[in-house]
Amino acid sequence: MNLWSADKIMNRLNVMLDHAIAGDEIEAVYDETKMSALETKMAKYLAMNQLGKKQLQEEKERVHELISDISHQTKTPIANLLLYSELLAENSNGTANEEMVAAIHLQAEKLSFLIQDMVKAARLESGVIQTIPIENSVKKMLKQVVLQAEQKAQNKNVEIKVDTTDCHALFDMKWTSEAVLNILDNAVKYTPAGGRIDVRVSEYQLFVRIDVKDNGIGIAEEEVPKIFGRFYKSEQTQQEEGVGLGLYLAREIISGQGGYIKVASRIGEGAMFSVFLRTVT
Repeated sequence: MNLWSADKIMNRLNVMLDHAIAGDEIEAVYDETKMSALETKMAKYLAMNQLGKKQLQEEKERVHELISDISHQTKTPIANLLLYSELLAENSNGTANEEMVAAIHLQAEKLSFLIQDMVKAARLESGVIQTIPIENSVKKMLKQVVLQAEQKAQNKNVEIKVDTTDCHALFDMKWTSEAVLNILDNAVKYTPAGGRIDVRVSEYQLFVRIDVKDNGIGIAEEEVPKIFGRFYKSEQTQQEEGVGLGLYLAREIISGQGGYIKVASRIGEGAMFSVFLRTVT
């Protein structure tokens, strides 16, 4: 093969790859007299790859539609279950049914949380929900988060101590608040009564680091890589409320904005979750 022919083949392969990257259709009919065997194989491979991507996207859309339908169809029944269980609780004080009514209400709440989190996860994965990172105040975001977690912490006699400067980073205020709240909510959940949670912010040139440190039960080393998985709950936390989607959502939200989360923990010594957000450069 002379240099001129090789150059033509390279140019055609380059065009083929450009079409594949752009998501354009790859030629389905190949003229073996005009194309090299390499070009033919490359074109077939790219066409198959695009078909696989299209099928995967269609599958994601079907799953998202299914979860949205489930959410829509169950919203009213769950709301009614919660309402009726509250009405029953008001009239069952001191009776043998009180514990059963409380259990029904708790399970209805869990079902509601599960469906809400599944819808959020499906929308994030399918791209329906897009985070828009813009310059925001970290202090303002943490104030909102702590305010939402404070009542639960007070009920458990857990102190939340915040140490932050008024620094700024690039993040979506609504969704990042939810991600950090999921982490803080976990800290409250797994910290014993009388415990303490420290929220500290450190500012660096390229990122802002938010540490949420508790003195709770801690996480086994072998479990650290698993805790961000969907529906994952360790054996020692099975009795706690929650469905195991909070940390998964937190990671998806933060990574979707170019950030990341790190975990440092030992059993019996608490845990520290560190959220890294990009700074304004």
